[in-house]
Amino acid sequence: MANSTIEDLVLFMYNESNNSHRAAVELELQQSWALKEKYSVLKESARRINNMPLQSPRRQTINAIMQYAMQTAKITS
Repeated sequence: MANSTIEDLVLFMYNESNNSHRAAVELELQQSWALKEKYSVLKESARRINNMPLQSPRRQTINAIMQYAMQTAKITS
C-alpha cells in the first residue's frame, strides 16, 4: 500500500479491514512518521467523541425528519 488514506486508518482502527490490508497499514504506520501522527490524532478524536455526553435532539428536529419521511415514503400495497 503506497499511501493509506484516512478511510484506511478508520477501517484499521475499528478492525474492519481484511488481514492483508491490515498488515499493509501496520507496515506503513511503522515506516511513516506522518501517517503515525495522523493515526494518533484520529484515535484521540475517536476517544474524545466516545466520552462526550449524548444529547437528545430538539423536538423541532424530530418533527422535521418525520415530516420529510412521510412526504418521501413510497407506499406499496
